[in-house]
Amino acid sequence: MKTITVYRSTMNDKSFPKRRLRNLRGFVNVALVLAGISFRLTVAAQTDTTQNAQLREVTVTAGQEGMAMSQLRGVENFGIYKGKKTEVVLLSEITANIATNNPRQVYGRVTGLNIWESDGAGLQLGIGGRGLSPNRTANFNTRQNGYDISADALGYPESYYTPPVEALDRIEIVRGAASLQYGTQFGGLLNFRFKRGPDDRKIAVTSRQTLGSWGFFGSFNSVGGTVLNNKLNYYGYFQYKRGDGYRPNSEFDYRCGYASADFQASEKLSLRLDLTRMDYLAQQPGGLTDKMFADDPRQSVRTRNWFQVDWNLAAVTLNYHFSEKTRLDVRNFGLLARRQSLRNLERINVADFGQNRTLIDGQFKNFGQETRLLHQYNLGTLPQTLLVGYRLYSGHSTARQGDGTNGSDADFRFVNPENLENSDYEFPNQNQAFFLENVFNLSSKWSLTPGLRYERIVTRSEGYYTQRVLDAAGNVIVQRKIPDSQERMRDFIIGGIGATFKPRETAELYANISQNYRAINFTDLRIVNPNFVVDSNLQDERGFTADLGIRGSKPGFFTYEVTAFYIAYNGKIGQVLRADQPPLYNDYRFRSNISDARNIGLEAFGEVNLLHFFSLKNPQTRLTLFVNAAVVDARYVNTDDASVRNKKVEMAPPLMLRSGLSFQNGAWRAAFQYAYIGKHFSDATNAERTATAVEGAIPAYGVADLSASYTWHWLTLEASCNNLFNTAYFTRRAESYPGPGIIPSDGRGVYVTLGLKF
Repeated sequence: MKTITVYRSTMNDKSFPKRRLRNLRGFVNVALVLAGISFRLTVAAQTDTTQNAQLREVTVTAGQEGMAMSQLRGVENFGIYKGKKTEVVLLSEITANIATNNPRQVYGRVTGLNIWESDGAGLQLGIGGRGLSPNRTANFNTRQNGYDISADALGYPESYYTPPVEALDRIEIVRGAASLQYGTQFGGLLNFRFKRGPDDRKIAVTSRQTLGSWGFFGSFNSVGGTVLNNKLNYYGYFQYKRGDGYRPNSEFDYRCGYASADFQASEKLSLRLDLTRMDYLAQQPGGLTDKMFADDPRQSVRTRNWFQVDWNLAAVTLNYHFSEKTRLDVRNFGLLARRQSLRNLERINVADFGQNRTLIDGQFKNFGQETRLLHQYNLGTLPQTLLVGYRLYSGHSTARQGDGTNGSDADFRFVNPENLENSDYEFPNQNQAFFLENVFNLSSKWSLTPGLRYERIVTRSEGYYTQRVLDAAGNVIVQRKIPDSQERMRDFIIGGIGATFKPRETAELYANISQNYRAINFTDLRIVNPNFVVDSNLQDERGFTADLGIRGSKPGFFTYEVTAFYIAYNGKIGQVLRADQPPLYNDYRFRSNISDARNIGLEAFGEVNLLHFFSLKNPQTRLTLFVNAAVVDARYVNTDDASVRNKKVEMAPPLMLRSGLSFQNGAWRAAFQYAYIGKHFSDATNAERTATAVEGAIPAYGVADLSASYTWHWLTLEASCNNLFNTAYFTRRAESYPGPGIIPSDGRGVYVTLGLKF
């Protein structure tokens, strides 16, 4: 197979470099291997004459409610969610700027989320819930259609790839109690469900073209349908985005494609193949100091920073119905990916003198299989549900850091590839897990759902890092390579239990408590960064999550949920401000197991159709109001370190308030949304301000968005104004990507979309 060379378009008279799709051959091989695994599975039908409710896959839709939020059912899509807090964003019911994946609008109804805004095009998603860090959504187990999409689920669970909202049917979120089924993360599960082709048409085409501020252009085109006597459902899309960005030196060029085929081989057996490819190149303007942000938040003092991503995913899923009561699901998935960062990592208050840039090159190859068996049985006259599962995961990642060129172009080559100046590591790892949960329906109103998960995690690192000794002027006087090899093996069991009580059909009380575990990441082991130092004795985190809540709804009128939560950490990994390294004694972030921590809070969400108050029940007309509020108190406890004792946990806003008003009248739609996020801090010492701007407070801010659309037969016209009042604010202080320093959010931007369906 020949290597394909792709030439990038030019932007602002800067030539984007040639880029080669080197992984194409490997990507196809991954798909073939995974397909072979699934077809080799031997399945046999069994006869079961016991009468009971038929197990079936349930699709959540808005139905007559017309609300944009829902919950997962107690048992759905080979998962048990009874007694857990779950949220489902129904994207067909949202009026928003989906061409840019605007997270403020898309996730505006999801409670307790802190959202990082690193770019205005939705290239990467950064969300964290309940006081957890939003950094690349790493505290969630991130999936699409039920399988992993992050770089490495164990050692580097960061998500450089975010599925386009234009291609999604819904977004599912399960909080910390998801640890028993989906991995041990404290944040829970984030799963993107793609659209399917229509069941009643052989071909349906959607085309959406968007123009926006700062040279934004987006093109989304999809095709889907059902053929072969209704046995094969297919769906695919291609998306292209480019733009100049809100600030200088912010150009980007993005491509993403996806293809899915779902084949119903028989009444009992179905097979599904998914292929995804994404790549983008983005110039990054770097961060700002506090003074620079106050003077002009649009300025940029870094012209030589670049970031490049290639992401290839393949998955084969097998579903087999042994009987009406017993089903098998086998998910095989693989990833071939690469991310490259080329930048001046010096503190933002230090001028760029044109020295060699730092190149960090990470490559990821992983394969996994997750098998689930769902069985329904009776105890007396009451139906019960058992879920058992097995997960096998193997990953191999490399991380290389050294000097790049001293130019200003996107030249992702090491100056000395055989003798890197900083570090060169391989990270092989393996994971095996067994899990089970059972729904015990004690009566028509009460249920208990206990569960267990066994984990075996083996992580290794092999390579070297370079140690440098500086003189009083900051010059290198000693430089030596230090070989480094580590291996960590863990075997442990975590457990949890949930309970529900339904006093009536329209209300439910629930409670759960589940243990959590977080293994340290590759970046916690060895990354050379003048703004950032990692403790060499860093340990894994352990803890638990507990929920107590009530939820309910009246179809077409209102829906609500109120949840109290508690997250406990033993040896929480955090960042403190230090300045103890000679000879310059500059400020830097030190990442370590700071102390124990606890996050306690209250989340509340409500949405109501206001027209019901006036006895106006025309299904074509709706005026809905939603309010989403969360109060969080996250603090470090049980420590003798006075610098962090009882201090607030970093990246944990004490108040998050979002509210919106939506109107629909036939073909017309409009939505206004406002978000307020309280003041919080970027490090565990709660520093207000530093010269480097890496540490400091993130001031409270409020931002509003307005969107509208009109549909006429096969034509849709949409318009959005992001940051309606042109508020100057920022959501993060970065120690590295895409900074370092303050990362300003975009100002007011206007976007117009023309959509066609036929």
